Amino acid sequence: MNMRPPNKSTLLKVVILGDGGVGKSCLMNRFVSNRYDENNFHTIGVEFMNKDFSVDGEKYTLQIWDTAGQERFRALRTPFYRGSDVCLLCYAIDDHDSFRGLKQWREEFLHYADVNVKSERFPFIVVGNKNDLASQCRQISSDEVKQWCEKFHVVSYIETSSKAATNISEAFTLAIRQWKRMERIAEVELKSQDIIDLTKSIRLAQNRFCCTGGSRNVSGSLESEDESMYSPSPSRFGRRSLPKPVETHYQL
Repeated sequence: MNMRPPNKSTLLKVVILGDGGVGKSCLMNRFVSNRYDENNFHTIGVEFMNKDFSVDGEKYTLQIWDTAGQERFRALRTPFYRGSDVCLLCYAIDDHDSFRGLKQWREEFLHYADVNVKSERFPFIVVGNKNDLASQCRQISSDEVKQWCEKFHVVSYIETSSKAATNISEAFTLAIRQWKRMERIAEVELKSQDIIDLTKSIRLAQNRFCCTGGSRNVSGSLESEDESMYSPSPSRFGRRSLPKPVETHYQL
């Protein structure tokens, strides 16, 4: 059951990764401020913006981190991977090299983000940018993307256009739903670990001894494992006699 107050939003950290020039900054700016700048410069280091967003009747505050795609900025961007809830892996549909680079971006993220779940459980979203371009400009087919997603256990894929404002909100909606799905799976697994099966009989240890030196069987009687070791022996301890009962006299 969700115990969060109805007016309280969930904070999610979203990281956008991909080669330089694939349109990561344009994607973020179009989503946050509905603005598109065709002459946008390459990101230096890391930039981030916040956006309040509702999906399926629930409120979310997305903290979106746009990272520089150039290798020389690697040391600047990787510290910001930690604590991420969702990762958008972006490529440009007219740049096959940017698509091949997704594998390296995914590996880099998993290495530096310190993800505490299996890699196939983390909500990666593959985003193909610039789908407003003419079909003859396309270098990556949808079948090729599907095969890549199956290989790396990524279930969510979408094509967008920041210039034409196509599927921008849908991409982040998909990201939130995928995060929520993974959270539900984790919750179910966590609850299953806490369930005790009361239909199974409980077996007591057979070699556990009480203070008298015997083990207790299922019926409750004592069983001696080795009388020479656990029972007082006259040859070892001398003959022992039971103490005489104390005589008592009561006068009425």
